[in-house]
Amino acid sequence: MDIEQLRADTPGCKTKVHFNNAGSALMPAPVIHAIQDYITQESLTGGYELAALRAASNNRFYVAAGQLINTAAHNIAFTSSATNSFARALSCVPFEKDDVVIIANEDYSSNQLAFLSLQQRMGIRLLRAASLPEGGVDVTDMERLIRQHHPRLVSLTHVPTNSGLVQPIATIGKICRELDIPYLVDACQSVGQMPLDVEEIQCDFLCVTMRKFLRGPRGAGFLYVSDNILEKKWLPLYIDMYGAEWTGKDVFEPVRGAKRFQDWEQPYAFLAGSLAAVEYALQIGIPDIAARNKELCDKLRPALQELPGVRLLDKGAELSSIITLSVPSVNSDWLLDTLRRKNINTSVSTLSGAFIDFESKGVDWALRISPHYYNTNEECDILLEALKEILHKI
Repeated sequence: MDIEQLRADTPGCKTKVHFNNAGSALMPAPVIHAIQDYITQESLTGGYELAALRAASNNRFYVAAGQLINTAAHNIAFTSSATNSFARALSCVPFEKDDVVIIANEDYSSNQLAFLSLQQRMGIRLLRAASLPEGGVDVTDMERLIRQHHPRLVSLTHVPTNSGLVQPIATIGKICRELDIPYLVDACQSVGQMPLDVEEIQCDFLCVTMRKFLRGPRGAGFLYVSDNILEKKWLPLYIDMYGAEWTGKDVFEPVRGAKRFQDWEQPYAFLAGSLAAVEYALQIGIPDIAARNKELCDKLRPALQELPGVRLLDKGAELSSIITLSVPSVNSDWLLDTLRRKNINTSVSTLSGAFIDFESKGVDWALRISPHYYNTNEECDILLEALKEILHKI
């Protein structure tokens, strides 16, 4: 991996030490140029006309996204975010009153809110599997709940946004496949930082965002939908003329593939940028990215733990490229802003974003540090020295 070239590709590296890749990573030049070029051409050609001229190029996105997670192009829908993908997937499940949905305590807050909303509106029963003392979902308890209740849906967040935890999604997928239970996986924090294979995971839906570790544009994502779901002819609740054809006064015919989950109106410039981001990641190699990220985290975690007053919060048998820590005597906004004034980008997760997880850890906020492969050892040292200096003054 040519780190120097990767940083030369990344204009933001010239002015910022960016450890907020779990929030929104710095885009590389090919992504930036793809978006800018499309917008420029659209302004000269016309929106409809350029979409027609670039149809073949635009369709390459579905092939590339499929290659990224080991599936076919027809299983991919382009969306505006992982949360949007999640909502579209949920909307196709034929929920009825008292249907059981099984999730984990650590699941992403927006997903928890979606299920709580369904519980209020439709009367589903939301069950959360227990967590292990050492961190992560208790697979034995989740399997017990699945076999006991035979739920309408099982959902699991691969890497929670508020923790470095990596959940055992493939283990749960095997159980769901055995019992023919639909399985929804949120991979917004894992795609782009580690290899994913939907055949190995055995999920029916996988939700992805572009802006995080894939280094694509904000406002873009994609949804994987399995052939099993497509063959059931489950449809998003609000399907439009991109996903279906109106064939008679009171009838319509959905398209064959996952594009039934997609809208007719879409940001084609972001589609072009998303293609560039996926191809950029594939060219570097996801296994190499994962190995590089592990090197950076292995350097940062022990050093952060040694800082006065710092408590690392990450728990679990496997950890990702998200590091969370607590400094009880410090105001979270002040710490975030102080680091930003030093041109160091991090993020803060709050209690409302991780209520169950943070309550169990006895904290109401965490500083989130998320290195990515284009970060350097020198940048790690800059961050550590800055935190050391800040905490020494308290």
